Amino acid sequence: MKKKLISMLVSAAMVSVLLAGCSSGSSDEPAADSGEKQNVSLTLWGAEEDQALLQNLIDSFKEEYADVANFDISLGVESESTAKDTVLTDAEAAADVYAFASDQLPDLVKAGALQSIDEMEEALTAYTNKTVDDIKNANTESSVEAATYDDTLYAFPMTADNGYFLFYDSTVVSEEDVATWDGLLAAAQASGKRVAMTLASGWYNASFFYSAGFTTGLNEDGSTTMDWNGEADYTGVEVTQAMLNIASNPAFMAVADGDISNQIASGQLCAAVSGTWDATAAQEAFGDGYAATKLPTFTIAGAQLQQASVAGYKLVGVNAHSENAGWAALLADWITNEAAQQQHFDEREIGPSNNTVLESDAVKENTALAALAAQNEFGVVQMAGQNYWDPAATFGEMIAQGELNADDTAGIQSALDTLVEGVTAPIQ
Repeated sequence: MKKKLISMLVSAAMVSVLLAGCSSGSSDEPAADSGEKQNVSLTLWGAEEDQALLQNLIDSFKEEYADVANFDISLGVESESTAKDTVLTDAEAAADVYAFASDQLPDLVKAGALQSIDEMEEALTAYTNKTVDDIKNANTESSVEAATYDDTLYAFPMTADNGYFLFYDSTVVSEEDVATWDGLLAAAQASGKRVAMTLASGWYNASFFYSAGFTTGLNEDGSTTMDWNGEADYTGVEVTQAMLNIASNPAFMAVADGDISNQIASGQLCAAVSGTWDATAAQEAFGDGYAATKLPTFTIAGAQLQQASVAGYKLVGVNAHSENAGWAALLADWITNEAAQQQHFDEREIGPSNNTVLESDAVKENTALAALAAQNEFGVVQMAGQNYWDPAATFGEMIAQGELNADDTAGIQSALDTLVEGVTAPIQ
């Protein structure tokens, strides 16, 4: 009786949501009075490393609502780091539900690629008894802020660990060694091992500039402000020279974005800059020596400066073009709720945004999450528009490939000027 009543309620709610909130009418609109099971087709995109877990959650979702709907749910691979670019290529053809990094939220909202949670609240309440406030209260305040734009919640918080720190093998390098890049690279070279970091990414390489007081910002029109070619606590040239000195060390390995886990597994590394998503790979490779800590300090203009990081979150949103927005919202909630976040932590040591999971002893005692907490003291919330990413990646690749010389200050300044010009260009 309860499920029949709920089915009728959610059917009515979903009709309202689908008609009011989507760009096109649903071909499978629920019939509130027929009592027939609905036929619901959805597509979900998530990271490659999450595919098995997401499929498990899809299966449990289908079982939960088997009495009221027949589901056809397709699961596709899309990294949270590239979700925005893929979605905005053709938002109407993108997945109904997709995960993405929190810094992508403004561009996705402005492009009309996200349905607000407010507009889907009726459907959520009908089945889960949850309100938008319940979702907000279940997660950390900062993760909710990251999922909010113009005072409107546009996504479900999924993780609070989208930041990076240092994994290391304590049988090869010591706690003292990992305190500085100089000490870490010297110890790695002495052991015949290497230290990996991604440089061809504006998410990672910004850490050096943020450390030195430089900024990026997002304008109302979606363009980016950037001051890296000027002077803050140090000059942009001095920051670049510091990066070049690290990248040119024989013990340093510049790794493509997303390839850190493979390099850890190869056995070549004794340390790597990455995040909780690579915790399992680091544990398996480093064995009894598995350890993690905040990022090292680096040498700049003869001084030691603590390396900053970008603090972020992973979110799950509903495509504003979804023809089954109500059901998409229920699926998005299902894969981000307390039970799902607990499963993420249990299986992959993913740091939760859910307050209840976050307060568990297991989370508090976790090696990777403890390192992340230590690094978050130096974390920066990155604000940047769509013109930031390609020039920043190109600049990082120039450093990784040794295309700049630390002694050529004019060449470095020219590269920084080109970087800032590209990043701050108006949105076309």
